[in-house]
Amino acid sequence: MYEEIAIQAEEVCSELCDRAGLKKGQILVTGCSTSEVCGDRIGSNSNLEVAEAVFRGIYKDLAAQCCEHLNRAIIIEREAVPGSDIVNVVPLPKAGGSFATTAYKQFRDPVALEEIKADAGIDIGDTFIGMHLKKVAVPVRLEHHEIGQAHITAARVRPKFIGGERAHYDDTLK
Repeated sequence: MYEEIAIQAEEVCSELCDRAGLKKGQILVTGCSTSEVCGDRIGSNSNLEVAEAVFRGIYKDLAAQCCEHLNRAIIIEREAVPGSDIVNVVPLPKAGGSFATTAYKQFRDPVALEEIKADAGIDIGDTFIGMHLKKVAVPVRLEHHEIGQAHITAARVRPKFIGGERAHYDDTLK
């Protein structure tokens, strides 16, 4: 079961990274309800083994969103966010969630941030990652739209269009 979850997570992540045109150094924020992956109601069945399987499948330039009990704080590698204002919190399965707890344990030098402005996002189990995306977020419809029993939504960002009807735009910018 866990290997299948890891494979599904890797497929979702790979597809989004390709479709969003993510480059080295750009941030992918992920929120994950392991309860939802297991087919339970969000927040009711935190599962570290499921979190580890999902994490294995998507670890790249990852920012892991904590649950609402930590105000959806972000766990990320320190080197990915130099100069950012870090906050002092260590996530646990029932206070931050199993996914953020796993990220904190697996990262080499984890830090917590109150917010981030990421370049793309994966929402596993309706955890609401939108607050951590740059403007302008654009939905990405993925072929792979479930991990375990959890519903997946994904988004990328694009630069704002400005200038009105006479303006011309660079279609190569994602």
